[in-house]
Amino acid sequence: MARGGGGWHVVVFLLVCTAIGVRSDASDHKYKIGDAVPLYANKVGPFHNPSETYRYFDLPFCSPGDVKDKSEALGEVLNGDRLVSAPYKLDFLVDKESEVICKKKLSVKEVAEFRSAVAKDYYFQMYYDDLPIWGFLGKVDKEGKTDPSEYKYYLFKHLHFEIFYNKDRVIEINARTDPNALVDLTEDKEVDVDFMYSAKWKETNIVFEKRMEKYSHSSSLPRHLEIHWFSIINSCVTVLLLTGFLATILMRVLKNDFVKYAHDEEAADDQEETGWKYIHGDVFRFPKHKSLFSAALGSGTQLFTLYAHDEEAADDQEETGWKYIHGDVFRFPKHKSLFSAALGSGTQLFTLATFIFLLALVGVFYPYNRGALFTALVVIYALTSGIAGYTAASFYCQLEGTNWVRNLLLTGGLFCGPLFLTFCFLNTVAIAYHATALFGTIVVIFLIWALVTSPLLVLGGIAGKNSKAEFQAPCRTTKYPREIPPLPWYRGTLPQMAMAGFLPFSAIYIELYYIFASVWGHRIYTIYSILFIVFIILLIVTAFITVALTYFQLAAEDHEWWWRSFLCGGSTGLFIYGYCLYYYYARSDMSGFMQTSFFFGYMACVCYAFFLMLGAVGFRAALFFVRHIYRSIIVRVTLLLSNFG
Repeated sequence: MARGGGGWHVVVFLLVCTAIGVRSDASDHKYKIGDAVPLYANKVGPFHNPSETYRYFDLPFCSPGDVKDKSEALGEVLNGDRLVSAPYKLDFLVDKESEVICKKKLSVKEVAEFRSAVAKDYYFQMYYDDLPIWGFLGKVDKEGKTDPSEYKYYLFKHLHFEIFYNKDRVIEINARTDPNALVDLTEDKEVDVDFMYSAKWKETNIVFEKRMEKYSHSSSLPRHLEIHWFSIINSCVTVLLLTGFLATILMRVLKNDFVKYAHDEEAADDQEETGWKYIHGDVFRFPKHKSLFSAALGSGTQLFTLYAHDEEAADDQEETGWKYIHGDVFRFPKHKSLFSAALGSGTQLFTLATFIFLLALVGVFYPYNRGALFTALVVIYALTSGIAGYTAASFYCQLEGTNWVRNLLLTGGLFCGPLFLTFCFLNTVAIAYHATALFGTIVVIFLIWALVTSPLLVLGGIAGKNSKAEFQAPCRTTKYPREIPPLPWYRGTLPQMAMAGFLPFSAIYIELYYIFASVWGHRIYTIYSILFIVFIILLIVTAFITVALTYFQLAAEDHEWWWRSFLCGGSTGLFIYGYCLYYYYARSDMSGFMQTSFFFGYMACVCYAFFLMLGAVGFRAALFFVRHIYRSIIVRVTLLLSNFG
């Protein structure tokens, strides 16, 4: 859930990225005694279902005479925030004791609404001078009762605010309920309620600039840091051992291949540099024991005819390896347009992730300013769409594609299409539940896509088409493709994807729990430096494991490595989605169709984004490796020929 921040933040790297939080009516946050300090009620909802949120006054609270909606930023709306003026009046440095908001007779229907909310552990969220306030609506008394029908349901009617100040600024606010001021909601009958609140002001030495630090410290406690660093060290050690093992095998095999290939060429050269041409007068002199020689020749011819097939099979078996498919390894893949679109979308998402990490490392996404993250994602994605258009169109033209317009349309819809459909479906579910739906936001996002994303995509595509870049292939491709020999089952696409995705996932799975607990729970995550290290490890391991599997695929004379490298690189996204299933059923208390739809719907989009991004990283690494080894072969052959000449 998005939380309030202290204003608008604009960070410029190469693009202008805006991150927005809940904004105070008083821009300088300075007040005098008796000044009204802005207090907004945000939303209510089940504590264990963070996506299932409702407007504060959807429940029959005491409503102020004039309820004013606060204008909100795009990120806040995407997060489901709906700020309205709260019924409490907390003027600066004005203490209050058992102030009555209103006296209200709850009808049977209203009692049932509150009872249902209390049974589902509903919480409320408010913002006081941009500081978050949390609290529960009531409690369920289960002590000594085994039958749910015997449970007692109570509503808290008295809220105590403890506010800390430093000179003319608000530093901290805490809210607690009075355990003795309860309203029994167990029975279906009308109930009279006096909603009250108290306010107590206390002075503190904490400066205004550090008032948000207490929220970030919760994720930086020594116990949590030890777990994070243990995760990092464990991942690094595992990655170093496994990648070192693979690197040793890979480089040793490659070295042997190069040495063997060079030795064969040198042997041929040495054989040609002998003095055979100086014995032309004796070379055709008949041998001694001509009769015996002729008999041996006849017997040898018979044996050669008998075992000719076995000899040919042995020769074929001897001529194996990646160097014998140099005429096919750079044959363009099937579905060139789709491949180029996936590469362009993956490159854009990689750029997006890079900018998000830069913004996080400079402190834009401070605690309870999570609306800034949604805003940054939308804005940066729109501004980087030109990268997707350029990459896709340029690579498509390198693959000798002609219909670049269709390629651009495919690029624009490859990620945005499924995301938009998912967004519309989930918004429909939210409307059906009368939750904080995003209908107006759909229009805004569509306008951003139509007025910013699409034009930049087209401009990038035109630039890519006109770049005149040619595909750099060290080897000439033959006219007809070489037949791929039969391969064992474990060399198929799915087993290779499983092997490729497991290692990168094992390096990040511990950190995934904290990310999920923050996004789909109420934990605070601020250790972005550690997250960035994990991201770098993920990229390195993905690139290396894709290169290793690509080599083993080429060594088996399977030259269709283009799509395989992309799929193997992106397979980590499938493992992350598998972790979603584990987290939902084993590590969380989420329930209900709406929350389930939001969780698996949005996580499907996130994992799809990881699939495209890591797929692009894996393919780029594999392409660099394949070009390198075949260029090395060409260079070695060229040097040998020049030495011979």
